[in-house]
Amino acid sequence: MSGRDYTSRALLGWLWRDYLSDHKWLLMIAIFFMAVEGSMLGLLSWLMKPMFDRVFVGGERDLVFWLGLAFFGIFALRGIASLMQKYLLARLSQRTLADLRLTLIRHLMRLDGVFHQKNAPGFLMQRVEGDVGQINMVWNAVITGAGRDLVAVVVLLGVATAVDWKWTLVACFGAPLLVVPSMILQQFVRRNARAARDTSASLGTRLNEIFHGIVPVKLNGLEDYQPKRYARLTGDSVLTEVRSAVGQASIPGLIDVMSGFGFMAVLFFGGAEIIEGEKTVGDFMAFFTAIGLAFEPLRRLGAISGVWQASAASMERVRELLDEVPRLVSPAKPAPPPAGVPGVTFDNVTLSFDGTEVLRGVSFTAKAGETTALVGASGAGKSTVFNLLTRLFDPDTGAVLLGDVPVNALALTDLRGLISVVSQEALLFDDSLRENVILGLPDVSDADLKHALDAANVSNFLDRLPEGIDSAVGTRGSTLSGGQRQRVAIARAVLRDTPVLLLDEATSALDAQSEAVVQEALDAVSAGRTTLVIAHRLSTIRNADKIVVMDHGRVVEQGTHAELMAKSGAYAALQQLQSAQT
Repeated sequence: MSGRDYTSRALLGWLWRDYLSDHKWLLMIAIFFMAVEGSMLGLLSWLMKPMFDRVFVGGERDLVFWLGLAFFGIFALRGIASLMQKYLLARLSQRTLADLRLTLIRHLMRLDGVFHQKNAPGFLMQRVEGDVGQINMVWNAVITGAGRDLVAVVVLLGVATAVDWKWTLVACFGAPLLVVPSMILQQFVRRNARAARDTSASLGTRLNEIFHGIVPVKLNGLEDYQPKRYARLTGDSVLTEVRSAVGQASIPGLIDVMSGFGFMAVLFFGGAEIIEGEKTVGDFMAFFTAIGLAFEPLRRLGAISGVWQASAASMERVRELLDEVPRLVSPAKPAPPPAGVPGVTFDNVTLSFDGTEVLRGVSFTAKAGETTALVGASGAGKSTVFNLLTRLFDPDTGAVLLGDVPVNALALTDLRGLISVVSQEALLFDDSLRENVILGLPDVSDADLKHALDAANVSNFLDRLPEGIDSAVGTRGSTLSGGQRQRVAIARAVLRDTPVLLLDEATSALDAQSEAVVQEALDAVSAGRTTLVIAHRLSTIRNADKIVVMDHGRVVEQGTHAELMAKSGAYAALQQLQSAQT
């Protein structure tokens, strides 16, 4: 399917090709049981004729037993078929649902940093959970309708036609009148369903912001302000959801009107024939039962169009994400990673975001095995240097090299396998401390893990945790202090044992005591590695081998602490400013 081909036919083709075809035999068996369930209604209506003509009117007592046995068999077989098709359909829907969610999550993880900057986490969560869940309605409505309700309608109309084809035409006379209104309603449902999903995504984003920022919400007295903002979005959500529900209910409602007209016409037309003796009571009851039973599956089939349009809106949104193409990918023929401990070189690098220059001809070299510090005011471009080195972005011009190899010539896994990052906000997952250190690394020995914990000074506080290294750290590491979270992040870096280490203001948010412990761990980890440090407190980088001073996306000074202080330039001014603030 092409990137923007979102017709119903194309969406169904995508679902079948990518998800349903792998389970086609399971689907075929489920449809068989649906067909059995649906066809039993036709047999039930057909038995009305002998029951009325031969038993109730003709008085054939011997037939009562056999008819009763037939009715029991019909309902028993229908019950078994219903249970089997529901079980098989549940397995099918849950498998495909899990496959689709996993595909979407894997794809989102491979998209670029720019994409994730433009799309809020709540928006993406709604796509993965809400939209994919909405697609699940297809299995319960469209497939059930095709396998059970369509068979039931066809069989029941066949019975009605066998009784009297003229009565059947009269009963279905109003059906063609529903075509145009149904088409209009389908488009209305699709538009409103898409709007409803967009509003749900906004609600998810707002909740994500509220709960992740619950401390600032409380400290700034926003307990009333945030619910008011959420209430405005909720009002929009209620409106779009109601419109979508009304649209979906309108098609079965039209069928009800047509059904009432059909019943009235048959009663007028057929009643006269029965009174005149041209038809028997059994004929009328068989026909009336068949038509009466047909209208309920017909209503469900009518509702399918609304359900499909609502699901199609979610499919469009999921397809839009899957059609997003990662721009930062591994080269077709990646270069081998540099051996040993590589240096880092930025050669006349420029980068712009939405027309705004972020880096302007940045050039510097971080020698192999040395510590290079990046300093400057907020917005100077320091973090962007890290993002370019790890290929979260690519520069507009210039080159970024590890050793003598451009980073865009390396496979992404090789590049990021050379680099460890310890940032200001150490991201911990709601898991055990052990898992937060290992983070999926295979075959980690107890000795290697102990070395990492000791080097990062994590071992110093393990005894104070209820279950030691297997203690849960809580959401975002909420059960640990800031200094403890930083030490866990450092332990990760030690365990990864990469030749390049990036420290992004790793101690700026810590108190003096925690900073001293963390800084000691960082000094130990940096030994023998090419280390780049973004420093807020200039006192922590005085002993760096090189200090690169940045201002408004440019490198304005380079040198050691002593050399830069002697110049009395930008670095000396920053030192003086910080000294005045302490």
